[in-house]
Amino acid sequence: MNLKLYNTMSRQVEEVARPEGRELRMYACGITAYDYAHLGNLRRYVMDDVLLRVLRYDGYQVKHVQNVTDVGHLTSDSDTGIDKLEKGAARDHKSVTDVARFFEKYFFESCDKLHISRPTVVTRATEYIDEQLRIAVELEKKGYAYLIEGDGLYFDTSRFEHYGELARLNLAALQEGARVEKVAGKRHPTDFAVWKLEAPGENRQMVWPSPWGERSFPGWHLECVAMALDQLGMPVDIHSGGVDHIPVHHTNEIAQAESYTGKRPFVKHWVHHNFMRIDNQKMSKSLGNIYRLEDVVAKGFTPEALRYLFLMSHYRHELNFTWEAMAAAQTAYDRLVAALAVFERESEPSMTSGEYLTKTDEYRQKFLTLVNDDLNVPAALATISEILKANLGPRGRYDLLIDLDEILGLDLRAQVERKRRQLSQEIKRDDLEAQVADWLSQRESARADKDWARADFLRTKIEEAGYRIIDTLEGAKVQKTHDQTDTHA
Repeated sequence: MNLKLYNTMSRQVEEVARPEGRELRMYACGITAYDYAHLGNLRRYVMDDVLLRVLRYDGYQVKHVQNVTDVGHLTSDSDTGIDKLEKGAARDHKSVTDVARFFEKYFFESCDKLHISRPTVVTRATEYIDEQLRIAVELEKKGYAYLIEGDGLYFDTSRFEHYGELARLNLAALQEGARVEKVAGKRHPTDFAVWKLEAPGENRQMVWPSPWGERSFPGWHLECVAMALDQLGMPVDIHSGGVDHIPVHHTNEIAQAESYTGKRPFVKHWVHHNFMRIDNQKMSKSLGNIYRLEDVVAKGFTPEALRYLFLMSHYRHELNFTWEAMAAAQTAYDRLVAALAVFERESEPSMTSGEYLTKTDEYRQKFLTLVNDDLNVPAALATISEILKANLGPRGRYDLLIDLDEILGLDLRAQVERKRRQLSQEIKRDDLEAQVADWLSQRESARADKDWARADFLRTKIEEAGYRIIDTLEGAKVQKTHDQTDTHA
């Protein structure tokens, strides 16, 4: 299959063309490594991971480059404020490098726990100073950039005729609506910093000499251009980021890259992920609702269940995180693993008849059609529920779901094995029959109370223990799997 994705530039779902004679080039905007990655950050990278998994399952060869911003990202997109890395260093009383490496390590360790594949290449802004400086010098030479004395080099957006296309910016309205320029000397409200000079008394830790001053540093939007061009060249096939990157960061990347190279387009396919809210509120430190992965784990939930929750909403839609939703995701994930544990224990081989292969292929194709249609993972999860009930035999269902987990990334095979080990540790073999009888009794009580969810849960526990339930006229019985001896409740 060929993946179809919504392209922010065209505002349409378009097929991702297979490159001829080369890898597909994907660039993902990475973290600014000055603070802990929160759930909103992690949701975006989980969905980037699904995108990559779909591409690779479909047979695309992908080179995935992701940056780490460790210099140049000011606290305001209007080119004011202090560098976020300098702010983090002052807060933590550490060097900027130590701060950046600490939070970079934390981010990737969080990604590992969520089974997010590592990028092919990880680049750091501080490792691309020469490349960024070369682009800045060339932009000034070509007349695309001008110097504001004492402040830095700014991109003249009026010189780039395609400026604002990605965000559908109305430049005339922006010009007419401008009242106070936040940076004195800017020619136009949309002009942005290419290279900054250290402010008097700032005493930055990270500075480099440039034609415009001995103590200077690159603007944030320049690093991704330098890294993408160096690692991938033009055009980049897919460039991903958050929706907040559309009006400023990615718009400015396009202006610099295409002005510097004289070529279009910088990127073929722009992919943007929507925000996450907490209890229908924006995440903010003042509300105390910026949660991290360890906050989720501390409440007894697993990283895999959090990933499952992320998969339950479309990447272009807002996700509203609640602890109730987290609990529901954990329940759904646990039931999936429990069912697979039962299927895996069955010793029968997968059926190989034409009818079985046709059914299996139908379910696989349905799943793949959905995930290849702009990553419609929520609908694909519904297909997973159908497969759990399908007439494919236990091993057939297990084999198919483990295969499709190459896309979902829920670590199902390992979790099934963990479940099996856990069960053997929880129940000593001598006590198993009595435990199963007790579960069966509890199940009958739950059914009498019409507590179907608990009844289903207890059935799963019984099946995990290696027994099946047989409903007879005399009442429910349990029977060991692959055994003809009945055990009565």
